[in-house]
Amino acid sequence: MSERAFIAALRGLARDPAARALLDDAAVLTPLPGPLVLTHDMLVEGVHFLTGDPPADVAWKLLAVNLSDLAAKGATPLGVLMGYGLTGDAAWDAAFVAGLGDALSAFGVPLLGGDTVAQPAGDARVLGLTAIGSGGAVVPGRSGARAGDALYVTGTIGDAGAGLAVARGGDGAAALLAAYRRPNPRLPEGRALGPVVSAMMDVSDGLLIDAERMAAASGVAVEIDLAAVPLSPALKALGTARADRLTAATAGDDYELLFALPMAASLPVAATRIGRFGAGSGLTLVDGDDAVPLPARLGYLHAS
Repeated sequence: MSERAFIAALRGLARDPAARALLDDAAVLTPLPGPLVLTHDMLVEGVHFLTGDPPADVAWKLLAVNLSDLAAKGATPLGVLMGYGLTGDAAWDAAFVAGLGDALSAFGVPLLGGDTVAQPAGDARVLGLTAIGSGGAVVPGRSGARAGDALYVTGTIGDAGAGLAVARGGDGAAALLAAYRRPNPRLPEGRALGPVVSAMMDVSDGLLIDAERMAAASGVAVEIDLAAVPLSPALKALGTARADRLTAATAGDDYELLFALPMAASLPVAATRIGRFGAGSGLTLVDGDDAVPLPARLGYLHAS
């Protein structure tokens, strides 16, 4: 697919007036309803998605992981800008555009613009997306957790990690594969939590490593009870070895919300208490009353 044909296909998705029908070099958002919240994530073939993953699912994931960052700020999406590398595979490009249209419709988010570049045929695809959101009166960060706060997480943990194994040919329910390929950003939950949490972020690289990051940014220590980490029925059905909570807590790609809340505060959304913050620094693990050594790997790191 040529650049001109690709942009023409995207033009059918860019119906918001701010996009100027993709005929201009910039989008214009006005008026702004609240604080502007900006985030940008990239997906690289072979790193964030498999070569055999359906293009429509890759498009969904590209949008969803960025919207998850907005959810962690309690923000409402206003639109997205996409960077796309054309590798000469017209069928893949067309399927991606169709999938992107479905994802934009599902989340009610307009495409406002972006950029396309040519990549050598056979290169790993590189995709980027900037999501723009409107924050509420309070835009929570990851640095506000206080000693005495409880640590909570929405949803379940470890499904996407198990789904990656399914995508590579392993056994497992379709729900696990969907969790890996089509994550669900917690936008309504983020808006409900934004005004009341002490700190909040999404779980992208792994529950343990992201909890440690929140504690470090807040200048406190955090303890996680592995026995409390919520697992889905689909993950539990894999059996004890594959449904191990420590494995689930380090797998990543969950895109659930991880947040700190005072112990006495009421929960405005469904979530599971998995730990607590205290004075000091660092991460400790327990399993009920038993101490658990930290694993060598807390989660995913692009470079060590």
